[in-house]
Amino acid sequence: MQNLSRRFSTLQVPKLSTPPPQPIRPLFQYSKIQHCRKILEHRIITLDVCTTLTQAQQVHAHVIANGLSQYSYVITELIRTLTKLGVPMGTYPELVFRRVTRPNPFLWASMIRGCVIEGQVSEAVRFYGLMRREGTGPVSFTFSSLFKGCGSVGDVSLGRQVHAQTVVIGGFAADLYVGNTMIDMYLKCGELGCGRKVFDEMPERDVVSWTELIAVYAKSGDMGSARELFEELSLKDMVAWTAMVTGYAQNLMPREALDCFERMRGAGVGIDEVTLLGVFLACAQLGACRYANWVRGIAGESGFGPAENVLVGSALIDMYAKCGSLDDAYDIFRGMKQRNVFSYSSMIWGFAVHGNANAAIELFHEMLTTDVRPNRVTFIGVLTACSHAGMVDQGRQLFATMEKYYNVTPSAEHYTCMVDLLGRAGRLEEALELAETMPIVAHGGVWGALLGACRIHKNPGIAQIAASHLFELEPKNIGNYVMLSNIYASAGRWGDVSSVRKLMREKGLKKNPAYSWVETKNGGVEKFSAGDTRHPDYEDIKKALEDLLNRLQDHGYRPNLNSVDYDVGDEEKMRILMAHSENLALAYALLNADTGPTIKIIKNIRICEDCHGFMCGASQVTGRHIIVRDNMRFHHFENGKCNCGNFW
Repeated sequence: MQNLSRRFSTLQVPKLSTPPPQPIRPLFQYSKIQHCRKILEHRIITLDVCTTLTQAQQVHAHVIANGLSQYSYVITELIRTLTKLGVPMGTYPELVFRRVTRPNPFLWASMIRGCVIEGQVSEAVRFYGLMRREGTGPVSFTFSSLFKGCGSVGDVSLGRQVHAQTVVIGGFAADLYVGNTMIDMYLKCGELGCGRKVFDEMPERDVVSWTELIAVYAKSGDMGSARELFEELSLKDMVAWTAMVTGYAQNLMPREALDCFERMRGAGVGIDEVTLLGVFLACAQLGACRYANWVRGIAGESGFGPAENVLVGSALIDMYAKCGSLDDAYDIFRGMKQRNVFSYSSMIWGFAVHGNANAAIELFHEMLTTDVRPNRVTFIGVLTACSHAGMVDQGRQLFATMEKYYNVTPSAEHYTCMVDLLGRAGRLEEALELAETMPIVAHGGVWGALLGACRIHKNPGIAQIAASHLFELEPKNIGNYVMLSNIYASAGRWGDVSSVRKLMREKGLKKNPAYSWVETKNGGVEKFSAGDTRHPDYEDIKKALEDLLNRLQDHGYRPNLNSVDYDVGDEEKMRILMAHSENLALAYALLNADTGPTIKIIKNIRICEDCHGFMCGASQVTGRHIIVRDNMRFHHFENGKCNCGNFW
């Protein structure tokens, strides 16, 4: 951490005695002044187009030859050019700077700026100290560069010292550029309160000032404060609107994101790729194809068609895959004129979570025949495909090639995939050994994958080991406690169930409510919670469920009462199961013919075993294609079977 002495701001420049008046004689004739001005302008223009150090040195030679080496304006531009070319500041630039006998504030600022860009913040502070000791005052560019440097290294203490310099020296309170970079510094250092205080005290603010704070409030999850600031902003540009749309989407508020985007469109504000990425994310969370098709049309109308724009195309693939429309995702992929690693990775992941492992692996091998090389995300997708299909040998082979052939070092996420692969296949001991011996520290994802596998294969012993790690790594993640409780309940260990629930109460944890929502044919979305009796069509939904249950029982369906982790009677367990949110959503869809031949249901948590069997039977007796997206994958139910093969 650098320290700034207050003497930099209090040093007085000595007063010089006034010499007797002398006759004023022009230093140059008018024609020579004009000649120098033309040379200056020419050299500055020449510096702007320099692309190599040799070219810059040639211009420097002309500057010296024409007697301009003491002109701070020219040397400032030379140093900015050298900075742009990446020339280390401690070498040639500093040598050039040292030859100027009286550098002006802008020349000092160019050296400070160059050091900051180079990442040498301590050198920037050193130059600031030298400047103050020589009696030269700072300009706004001086402080803006120093604030950027403090923000880049996260040194809030140094940032506060620079802030103090602006106050002690004075004259910068109304400087908009200095104020904005000061806000940015505090925000990058994690001091949102300080950044907001600077903002509130600024006499003049522009859209940059507002947008910086809006974006950080959104990133921190405080959409209330972000919305409050946004509504106070009189002139909202594309960046401000995009910050709100993206903020809503990143905070899992898809409806609000889409509403904000519609307002943005209504205000006549243009969009760019960043705006679209936020809207695509919101559509993916909502899972509604109507919104997906709507925003795809807007992207095309705005000149961001997926065929030509690889960024938009890749994002649309991901969006359609998460909306359950794998065919649409694949159509976009095939229609793209150019594909990169993100395009391939999105499509491979889409195939994987929809249970189409063979297509995912085939596309992976197709990718290897191109000049596109796989990255860490690509391998997560293809390993997930192997995991969901139980392809242990194939997964192991791919994992072994990552670093050897593709220079992709396995991360904790890749080990999570391997533990999941082994665990789902019933090789729980191998999965446990891998989690305990992997060369990097196993995070919550690794142990969570093992705990999930223990649920599938009903192994409370290993589940307890995995859960003990999770309780240390993620003490506030209630899902881990619920999972362990369910595993104990399936094994009939009600005493252990009570112990887990007691632990949850002691920690003040509450079970996340289960929600499901279903898309209707006209694009509407109906949301249901478990045990919800407030829906206006509840009585009809209840009757439709009872009728469907009777039909399923005639076809041999028997409820899996172990899916209820409460020690209650069988009749009460049956009532609880029928009131699960996905069952209510299914009954509503069946009551409304406008849902079309395919019923799409999205659930915020993992589908239970009983509901999985219920959906299989429902697809058979109704002849409908039922797609359920839970927090793990997509399940496609057709003709009494699920494409996961009961392997999820």
